[in-house]
Amino acid sequence: MSLELFNESVILKYLDLPHDYQPSPKTDAVVFLKKHLTQLPPHILLHFSHITTPKQRSVLPTIRNRRLTYTVNNPPELHFLAARRNWPLLWEGRERRGIEEGREEKAWAEIHVGKLGNLLKEYEEEREAERIRIMRRENAALDDFVPEEDESSSDEDEDIKQTSEQETEEEIRTTFERLIRERFIYGLLDNIDYDKVDWDETLDDAEDNREAEERWFDEDEDE
Repeated sequence: MSLELFNESVILKYLDLPHDYQPSPKTDAVVFLKKHLTQLPPHILLHFSHITTPKQRSVLPTIRNRRLTYTVNNPPELHFLAARRNWPLLWEGRERRGIEEGREEKAWAEIHVGKLGNLLKEYEEEREAERIRIMRRENAALDDFVPEEDESSSDEDEDIKQTSEQETEEEIRTTFERLIRERFIYGLLDNIDYDKVDWDETLDDAEDNREAEERWFDEDEDE
């Protein structure tokens, strides 16, 4: 976030508000957005990306509804393979990482370079496995430190792990996809473009939002 890049005057001028207006769009951005979000066009709302995080904006019902509508439209970046590649530490499946990526490389190679396909497939699988190992090493320090208030959750995590072992791969995959969508809605995913969703007023259609909510809660009841 960068306050230096935030242009408060443009926002206040657009809404014809005084320069000392409260809540201030600069120092109290979330409260300001709660009152004026739907009154501002996307190109001006983009200014708030400099001073708020996706997680902070998730407290706004309009923002959550836009994200929900976006997720039920099944965007490619939230598809299973793309999500597992981008957020591998959230994936609890037992498949060997890199298999799908390796198959893609092999298919390309069989068309273009023939017998090198198998070799390239193995290289891709190994690259993906090494990427996961590096990410896990980087998170090792966090695993070693457990705050006192979180100690009680370790037993719960173990119970969840034992339960997941009894699930089928299809169930684990479905659970993962839902986890990714939930984390997206609440602004908890990194390396994804929230701006194109949060400031998109075309996602505000009341009928679409109602249908999205119904589909979301129907999934809850089915699980």
